[in-house]
Amino acid sequence: MGFYTAQEITDLLIQEGADINLRTVRYYTQLELVPPLELHGNKRVYTDNHLYYFRAVLTLSKTGETLASIQETLADLSIDEIREIANQFSFLNSERIVQQHLHMVNEDVYITINKHLSADVRQKVIDSVSNVLKGINHEG
Repeated sequence: MGFYTAQEITDLLIQEGADINLRTVRYYTQLELVPPLELHGNKRVYTDNHLYYFRAVLTLSKTGETLASIQETLADLSIDEIREIANQFSFLNSERIVQQHLHMVNEDVYITINKHLSADVRQKVIDSVSNVLKGINHEG
């Protein structure tokens, strides 16, 4: 497990494409959007789990969630669920969003497809996913 200072957390997130600064990292910590710092030796430090929390907060904030709503949402989740949200952070950076086409297959399933694929290939992917979902609905 890694141990980080607030500056190191900030630097890591910036390298990943986050629009964040040291003041914001400290503010999110103060608001308890992330768990309390851990004691390592005689220093209070951030850990890998904190990094997941920060990524999850940034991911949810990009969806328009308020900080209060994010705090409430994260409070009810396990660390594994927070990791799942955190892992979506890289998909939400602006460069990737510009390159993707979002398609709603149904109210439960959305797929993103790179815009550089031909229209024919994109349609085949959408049709394939739709057919799989129809098969599941007929079985259930």
